[in-house]
Amino acid sequence: MKGSELRQRFLDYFARQGHAVVPSSSLIPADNPTLLFTVAGMVQFNDVFLGRESRPYSRAVSSQKCLRISGKQNDLENVGPSPRHHTFFEMLGNFSFGDYFKKDAIRFAWEFLTQEIGLDPKRMWVSIYEGDEQIPADEEAHDLWLAYMPAERILRFDAADNLWSAGDVGPRGPCSEIHYYIGDDPDNQVPEGVNSEDDTYMEIWNLVFMQYNRDENGVLTPLPKPSIDTGMSLERLAIVKQGVFRSYETDLFTPIIHTVMELLGSGSEHYQANSSAYHVVADHSRSIAFMIADGLRPGNEGRSYVLRRLVRRAAYFGQTIGFKAPFLAETIATVIDMMGDAYPELRSKQSYIAEVVTGEEERFNKTLAGGLRQLEAMLPNQADKAVFSGTDAFKLYDTYGFPLDLTERIVAERGLTVDLDGYDTELEAQRARGRGAAQFKKGAITERWAERNLAPTSFTGYHELESWGHVLALEFDGEELGTVQRGQEVAFVLDRTSCYAESGGQMGDSGVLVGPHGKIVIDDVQKPVPGVFVHRGRVSEGSVSLGEQVTVTVDAARRRDIVRNHTATHLLHRALRDSLGDHAEQKGSLVAPERLRFDFNNQKGLSSDQLQQIEDQVNAWIRADSKVEAAEMALPQARELGAMALFGEKYGDVVRVVTVGCGDSSDHVHANSEAPVCSRELCGGVHVARTGEIGFFKIVSEGSVASGVRRIEAVTGRAAAEWVSQQAQLIRTLGEKLGAQPGKVEEKLDALLLDQKSRRDEIKRLRGELAAGQVDSLLAQKTEHAGTPLVVARVEASDADSFRRLGEQLRDKIGSGVVILGTVIDGKPLLLAAATADHVKAGRHAGNLVKALAAKVGGGGGGRADFAQAGGRDAAALDQALAEASSLL
Repeated sequence: MKGSELRQRFLDYFARQGHAVVPSSSLIPADNPTLLFTVAGMVQFNDVFLGRESRPYSRAVSSQKCLRISGKQNDLENVGPSPRHHTFFEMLGNFSFGDYFKKDAIRFAWEFLTQEIGLDPKRMWVSIYEGDEQIPADEEAHDLWLAYMPAERILRFDAADNLWSAGDVGPRGPCSEIHYYIGDDPDNQVPEGVNSEDDTYMEIWNLVFMQYNRDENGVLTPLPKPSIDTGMSLERLAIVKQGVFRSYETDLFTPIIHTVMELLGSGSEHYQANSSAYHVVADHSRSIAFMIADGLRPGNEGRSYVLRRLVRRAAYFGQTIGFKAPFLAETIATVIDMMGDAYPELRSKQSYIAEVVTGEEERFNKTLAGGLRQLEAMLPNQADKAVFSGTDAFKLYDTYGFPLDLTERIVAERGLTVDLDGYDTELEAQRARGRGAAQFKKGAITERWAERNLAPTSFTGYHELESWGHVLALEFDGEELGTVQRGQEVAFVLDRTSCYAESGGQMGDSGVLVGPHGKIVIDDVQKPVPGVFVHRGRVSEGSVSLGEQVTVTVDAARRRDIVRNHTATHLLHRALRDSLGDHAEQKGSLVAPERLRFDFNNQKGLSSDQLQQIEDQVNAWIRADSKVEAAEMALPQARELGAMALFGEKYGDVVRVVTVGCGDSSDHVHANSEAPVCSRELCGGVHVARTGEIGFFKIVSEGSVASGVRRIEAVTGRAAAEWVSQQAQLIRTLGEKLGAQPGKVEEKLDALLLDQKSRRDEIKRLRGELAAGQVDSLLAQKTEHAGTPLVVARVEASDADSFRRLGEQLRDKIGSGVVILGTVIDGKPLLLAAATADHVKAGRHAGNLVKALAAKVGGGGGGRADFAQAGGRDAAALDQALAEASSLL
């Protein structure tokens, strides 16, 4: 049965059961910022499940296009080597929005699979949720399944397998998965095969019983109406129905693969030798076609960058099998021929898709050859190193358009990994340069306001939150107007204002303007021209005209939060210099209502003791409730007083000096001042009148932002109180979970950690005993090949160290011979080879053996003649590699 027929059979069956057939939604989720792409059929129904949206139907069925290439649902690296992983797939799903629930969902699934498309019930297994402290075991599903299959085929699993959600927030619930045995020996099926590494047992359908919603704080609440959300991969259903083992052997992919072969003029032998590359091209062709059809173009940010990665990854793999010119438009044409009837947007945009993808291929091909030469030139610099330079990796991306994963793949063939931290540092530096380039746009705005030759704005906000003034300029969409109307986003200038304009790190004020005929809600104030305060906001009522006298009122609560944080930055600066030395100068700051950020010079991170000392000192100054005073004076006079200049600020002949007292306990008394002085800085910002108004200061983070520059983020006032409350609640919650009083949480945690260490030690001891027994068992499997005693086996190992120790023990115990072992740890294959001294002398070389084997699992490596290890990427190829090991001798 063809894939297209399976899709239509599914839709038709549920239509007969009263379901509305709903077209697939876009790959780009609407109104869901938590998802980069649509990953499941239920995404378009998210608000329906939550009761926020109503539809003219209570049950629906769809075939949803999905893309899993980001976050926790990222299958990209598995695509190609894996027989069943894809970036793009179709999810068949039926949905109930408060209509039917578990009984009918299970009945529909059983009838469709066994009666509609004729699957063998004796090959089917189901799983249900075993329950936890939040959600109970799903006994109802268990009892319902008993009507269709024996109890021994109904298995229980934990949340990792049988609790489903589309993201960190949103609808979720227990689920029941349907698994199918596709092996050759149905009489010897075992329950241990389900949800295991045995790929003859395959999950084909997930029935989600949607009962809860999870909010941003992780709190579960029941949904207004229990609902059904199911998902079945069309690709997996095709595997089962078409009697093959790999999805690339189904008719959903074989036409694309045949197109590749025709374009290359290759045969089945070439395909078999390069199947991973063919599979990448086939898979990515589908993804690229749908992404462009849904409105994406290749780019350097977000979803557009994902598309660019896929195009360039497919193009690169195409070149490895013989393509010299752009070819993806041809493979995508096959995708459209196959799927255009089910997804008309493909056919309607076919020429556009071809144009976009060919253009991207051409751009990539122009740089690829030079990039490969550059990479080859970089490799000698990596001699005797296991890590490829992150700076070089970024240069390949920035100059030659190499996606990071492409560089990782190429250098992995040389046994190297990429320094990802170094790459990230270079990427952030480039983004900083980009932000600087954005100032050109800002410069155009500055020029526009400068041409208006407006008089400087009189700022009254140091002493008052409400002021009157006259409207000197009005702007809408970059054009000067005499009057602005309700609903327009506007910029305006007054002759006097109490609103502070952003400068010196302090954010601009918000507030409201009230005139004789209208009102403007002020969102921000900037100074594109020195002295000219440009207010930005939205006309919320009536109209405002040039020349009118208006009243401006600052948002007082927000202003108070800002000034607390601003004065706190001055105190923090002083405390840092006291603690670290005078080199700890300010390099930048942000003073926002909810937090403060302070960048300063220092080569090393601060210890917890240093941070606590700094925090304590700032809070001591706050408790002293000292005066904060500001005065204008000549710049030379300010310098004589020792006033510090703020980073990035330009000062005129007359400057404003802000002096913060330290209280009687302070020893920071300036020679030219009778009062104790904690801080004296040149600053045009707004501050508290006394330090006590800050309330409380709390450092929440400290880290690096550039070489030799550190950053502290902190909160004060209301935000600090909220932070303390959250931490207290956290301690209470931990105490409840640990069964300890708040004051005993640390003691209880120490006891648990000690117990955990004891258990780890015991596990290590037991593993040692098991390893010893495993050595004897492996020795019993010893064979002889070409006169060489040989042990070749796939073994179980908890980590790389235990795997190595097992190889060494086996080599030592074999006396004379060669040992070759393989294992899979965290989804990655590992290999080792070991040879006794006499066989090394006879020409056996463990390093050469393991290097040849590693190539068969998509990796590289080598080592000494007597012992060597290597890793790879394709765990599915491990058994075949071991089967060929003896021939390598």
